[in-house]
Amino acid sequence: MIKRVAVIGGGIAGMEAAGLLASRGYDVLLVEKEQDLGGNVAKWDRLFPSKTPASDIVNKIKLGLSPSIKVLTNRTVTRMIRNNDNFALLLSDETLEKVDAILVTTGFQVFDALRKEEYGYGIYDNVITSVDLERMFASKKVLCKNGKEPKCVAFIHCVGSRDEKVNNHYCSRVCCITAVKQAIEMKELYPTADVYCFYMDLRMFGRYYEDFYHDAQAKYSVSFVRGRLSEAGETHDNKIVLKAEDTLIGKPLKVTVDMLVLMTGMESPDTTENLSACLELEQGNDRFITPADPYIHNNCTHRRGIFVAGACTAPKNIPETLADARSAVVAIEDYLFTYTD
Repeated sequence: MIKRVAVIGGGIAGMEAAGLLASRGYDVLLVEKEQDLGGNVAKWDRLFPSKTPASDIVNKIKLGLSPSIKVLTNRTVTRMIRNNDNFALLLSDETLEKVDAILVTTGFQVFDALRKEEYGYGIYDNVITSVDLERMFASKKVLCKNGKEPKCVAFIHCVGSRDEKVNNHYCSRVCCITAVKQAIEMKELYPTADVYCFYMDLRMFGRYYEDFYHDAQAKYSVSFVRGRLSEAGETHDNKIVLKAEDTLIGKPLKVTVDMLVLMTGMESPDTTENLSACLELEQGNDRFITPADPYIHNNCTHRRGIFVAGACTAPKNIPETLADARSAVVAIEDYLFTYTD
């Protein structure tokens, strides 16, 4: 009898896992809360450090989706009923889907910069987020609110990450390299613009990340300032005044820029609490889903037959997310072969 697997979340992890499961002969149900598949990556323009268009990656993964996969969008799981080694999932449209295993790949949500009022997002016209800027890059136009090209731009790292005030103590891992990428893109678009990156610690952990960071300084003259922004204000002509401390020299710093970009980090989605309660999963104090074992069984949960992959367990970059999805498929196959008829 063909086994059926439900994949909850249609981002790159969910699509990658669904495609692999289908190719191995499983009946796959893919449930996505949004209208379209692709998750956060589908909303991005280019990726670090190669500057590959994000659409290329999303489309390649979509090509791996077999027509046999049942894709349900605009739906969420509202209830789970367990019967021995089988599950029945009640969806938000009141339909009931029976499966033999469940894979959660619900990913992350971007931190809401409105929660950091001192940075002026939603208050000052020329304060935007890294997500906003990526949309501008996609349109090939980055302009201030008055329609003019920015001559001075500042990037603020760790917005919503490593911040006790918003109860996010962890590092989001990709914000530093994203800031470097976007700073370079800004200089490519406007070579004469002054570009600053205000950082706490630069975490260039991936292959070629250090090279990318070096190029930002040596080839593009991006200025890196170690120090957290304390306050942002607005002038009468809508420029942004930044007050910070350069912690390397121990002196206060005041800079006026045309545009301020907030590098917003990753958070566990607001829907994770309800889904975790529904599936009887555990969450850590960072609100991400907790695997059964972070070393050997990182794709398994404390509930037999329910698995996790991707950024629903912690911030990850794209290669890590896809590798985790593939690993989850192996774990699911092992479970279905060992524990079910």
